Amino acid sequence: MSGERVKGNAAVGYCLEMSTGDMRTVVRLLTAVERTEQQERTLARVRTECERTDARFREQGIALDVFISRALDELIDGTPSTDRCPAYSYAFYQVVAAHFSDPADLGTWRRPAWFHAMDDELARHGVPSDLLPGTFLFSGPPLRLPHPGDAVPAIGTLPARRAAALADAYARVLDRLDPEFRGPARRFADALRFEAEEWEGTRQPGTNPDTLLFWFH
Repeated sequence: MSGERVKGNAAVGYCLEMSTGDMRTVVRLLTAVERTEQQERTLARVRTECERTDARFREQGIALDVFISRALDELIDGTPSTDRCPAYSYAFYQVVAAHFSDPADLGTWRRPAWFHAMDDELARHGVPSDLLPGTFLFSGPPLRLPHPGDAVPAIGTLPARRAAALADAYARVLDRLDPEFRGPARRFADALRFEAEEWEGTRQPGTNPDTLLFWFH
């Protein structure tokens, strides 16, 4: 299966999660010519999580064209065997999960396309284009991956330094939004406000939690 829906349906919906970390550490692991001992240990944990996801998918009767554990190895070697399969997105996410904070739950959503309607509503009230959810939720990873083949799983990123601007922009227009979008906008504003405060308070020499990662699955 290269492009079929792996998780979620019209009745249940899709999960949206957000985590924060230094994306450079993720890229370094995937592109290192010679890995450090720490990177090797991290990679071993990532491979275990990929194998667990493979096993869970088998139990659920989900068959991907490429095993997620194999997709991980192909990403590391820079030799994806196909240009269309969700396994690579799942493998990349496991690498991110090994380096980023525990994910924050941003709720369950019926369909990805709904966010484009939210984009229109926010833009109508002056929210900048780079802060619209449809822009950053589906922007993709910083490395080129084979296309997942469907709207989900989807990876998006937003610079952590923009979290406060997003929270401010959404808070300013909350009272003017259509009721359908008011609750979701408040949820994003609250979550990003928290991340902005965390970003300011946790930066230390040698660390740079510069990226918010959104995982829609």
